[in-house]
Amino acid sequence: MTQSNRIDTLLPDAPELAARGPHAVGVRTLTVTSTARRDVLNGAGHAAPLYDRPLVLEIWYPADLQGALPGTSYADVPLVDGVTRITLHGQAVRDAAPLRNRPPAPLVLVSHGYPGNRFLLSHFGEHLASRGYVVVAIDHFESTYDNKLGFASTLMHRAPDQLFVLDAIAVRSADPTSFLHGLVDANHSAIIGYSMGGYGALISAGAGVTQASTKLDMAPAGDSLASLQADTVAYDAQRDPRLKAIIAIGPWGYNAGFWDAQGLAGITIPSLFIAGSLDQVSGYDPGVRSLYQAAINAERYLLTFDNAGHNAAAPIPAPLESLTGRVPGSPYGHYADAVWSTQRMNNIAQHFVTAFLDTHLRGDQANSHYLDLPAAGGLLEEPDWPGFAPNTARGLRLEHAVPASK
Repeated sequence: MTQSNRIDTLLPDAPELAARGPHAVGVRTLTVTSTARRDVLNGAGHAAPLYDRPLVLEIWYPADLQGALPGTSYADVPLVDGVTRITLHGQAVRDAAPLRNRPPAPLVLVSHGYPGNRFLLSHFGEHLASRGYVVVAIDHFESTYDNKLGFASTLMHRAPDQLFVLDAIAVRSADPTSFLHGLVDANHSAIIGYSMGGYGALISAGAGVTQASTKLDMAPAGDSLASLQADTVAYDAQRDPRLKAIIAIGPWGYNAGFWDAQGLAGITIPSLFIAGSLDQVSGYDPGVRSLYQAAINAERYLLTFDNAGHNAAAPIPAPLESLTGRVPGSPYGHYADAVWSTQRMNNIAQHFVTAFLDTHLRGDQANSHYLDLPAAGGLLEEPDWPGFAPNTARGLRLEHAVPASK
């Protein structure tokens, strides 16, 4: 494995659940189209024209390699500049046969930031598929590196895109002509969302936005965002009971006024928040930690990387093609953190995401003890964290809270 731009690096100090699982992994690309959506970049409110949103998906799944060797190249991937094309490398096998004769797998949707693409969090795709999940990463139309249009589109469409894809995968799992037939248990679904993907995950999970946010200058014109406003008939009609958990990494919106206590109280499903304590985009306290504290009706966790910024945990390691110029201005700054190694953050996130999803999505308690950590954990004088080698949890904090009613 000598290629550059690998998404599957496992460092010697990685915690236990960062290791690949027992399954070989296949990967396929699929395009689905969400029809009759409001084109908020070209109209206001109900006067906005309807249009179709093509969503390109990368799908990872447990595979039967039938003698093939692991390894694939993800070619023609746009860099953050939207022009440069790069190649990533991993262990999945393109178009491999799905592993049959096993129970349907829980579904995990992966939603990138603004801008981003379906490969920005691809380390989660391969890793979780190797542990028995079906993982679907979305290219959100009008929000990708090579199709970055007005921010109002992302505000309007991010959560509906997520729930549309959940439904589209469920339909294909029931379709005997689809390679996904019988593979997916969409009734047990989760979303991993980063930045604006985290914004969407919170809305999908029950945190409707504030009335004030629907009238901000950045919001779609004509009160279009009112369909996502907390405690409204329109918003409540979009809720999907198949969504059983979310992972919100650096979710954006609290400091911009998109949530209040009333809206965040609408989250009732298990939630894992991940953030850098110096998040310069979404904020931390106030910011992501405020979201964690206000989601009072959910069992929830907050994993903090002390002194990390907005790029904590989510992006793949900075591609070699991004190592140009100086930060700020260099594309390197879109992927990397000034303090933490990206590979190390990826490994730690893979560990905790696996423990969280196994416990709260799959209902398997075998890995739940990895979520039970010392209250002030990570300090040298504290006991070692389960799954971490001695002294390798420094700079980490994990908080846990149960619903207010318990």
